[in-house]
Formats: sequence, structure tokens, C-alpha cells
Amino acid sequence: MTEPLETGPLETDEQRRAAGMRVRREVLGDAHVDRAVAQVTPFTADFQDFITRVAWGDLWQRPGLARRERSMLTLAITASLRHWDEFALHVKAAVHNGLTDEEIAEVCLHTAVYAGVPAANHALAVAKPILAELRAQG
Repeated sequence: MTEPLETGPLETDEQRRAAGMRVRREVLGDAHVDRAVAQVTPFTADFQDFITRVAWGDLWQRPGLARRERSMLTLAITASLRHWDEFALHVKAAVHNGLTDEEIAEVCLHTAVYAGVPAANHALAVAKPILAELRAQG
């Protein structure tokens, strides 16, 4: 699990883009990022560049939280907002960032109090087969 390497603010868009792509690959995996990049069109190019620079190049690079903490927050937020595709993607990222199945379940339980039982119940249902598949892969 790699933590941010940058020691100071990234000053140019190109620095943020390069750092963002590195972090995006470290957190989500090359296969996911390669699929996302292959699907970029002129219509989606600016958005993909934006999330690479801002979400991955700026936010996930900040030193204030470790990646596992950012993963916990991302799981809770995406479950709370019922963004299930993003939630599923970030279950895999959370495991890659060192979260255990038990910690992911705790995030879902915590979400139940603040975002509602239906959201947490569905989050557990989404996470369960993903975690089983990841454990079966070794």
C-alpha cells in the first residue's frame, strides 16, 4: 500500500495529471484504469482529465489522511449517496488499501446510523460478492 510521495503542492496541471494517474492506478488497479482510459471519447475527455488531476492528483495526494482512511470515507459517502457503481469500485480499492472485510462491514454499519438502514443494507449486499470474489482470487 503506497502513501503519497509528494512533499509539496503540485504546481502544474501536468504534475497533477501525472501524479493523479499514478495514484489512480495504485488505488484502482491498472486493469480498471486501462478500461476507463480506453473508453474516453471527446465527450468524456475533459471529465476524465478533471478527475485524474483533481480527485487523484490533488485530493488523494494530500497528506492529512492515509489511503485506507480515504477509502473508508469514500465507501461511506458513496453508500450514503447510493452511488452503487462507485461503491463497488471502491470496495475493491479499499481492500487494495488494506481494509479488512470486517472494517468494510463496520463502515456499512456506521453508514446505517447516518445515512439509513436501507443504504447500509444495500451496501453490504453489494460488497459481499465482491469481497468473496477477491478472497477467492487469493
